[in-house]
Amino acid sequence: MHVVEPEQADESIWDAYRARHAHLQRAADIVREALRDAILEGDIATGARLREEELARLFRVSRTPVREALQQLSSEGLVQTSPHQGAIVASLSVEDILAIYVVREALEGVSARLAARRATSEECERLLAVVEEMESRTSENDPHLMAELNHRFHAELRQSARNRLLDRFLSQIEHAVRRFGQTTYAYAGRTPTSIAEHRAIVEAVIARDPERAEALAIEHMREARQLRLRMLAEEH
Repeated sequence: MHVVEPEQADESIWDAYRARHAHLQRAADIVREALRDAILEGDIATGARLREEELARLFRVSRTPVREALQQLSSEGLVQTSPHQGAIVASLSVEDILAIYVVREALEGVSARLAARRATSEECERLLAVVEEMESRTSENDPHLMAELNHRFHAELRQSARNRLLDRFLSQIEHAVRRFGQTTYAYAGRTPTSIAEHRAIVEAVIARDPERAEALAIEHMREARQLRLRMLAEEH
């Protein structure tokens, strides 16, 4: 569902988002995480106005935590603010997508290089287990499942790199990628190719070959970028 404005959504949607993040102690954190999820999952459309007073009512908080949450989402590029329009859900252009992938290519390369140097045997086993699960479940033809396993793979890879800033930056980039719409795993032929790319990266990490791991991770991201652009071109 694509809701034009947050206040037009059914109250149950916001109840679900609040419940998802109820473990967080600060109101601003709950609002931020819930809004981020709503934007990334498409429940708030690009260009929707995010009015502080309406959001405060929906989340049953004061405007102060809402304002803080919007500022944080603005720093992530999910929200745009201006003196005349206030806060709106940011749009994504082809140039934005290209810029995101350029940065992601470099950072995923660094992630793989560091993982090849630092990953423990247990971390290598977890990476390999994700790839093996992807291989075993290919026959299910479930793009969303493959996208989730892909997300888990890259999360494991960057955690193995043991670099706090790298983890933070790649997490923000993954949030941006989720806004691109349909997963590339929905494209014919992408699943087996992507799995083979993942396996090659893991093998380089296990072999303690940082240069090869980095090169393979960068090429993996370039393939994803080219496919994403092809999908966009076919939509228009």
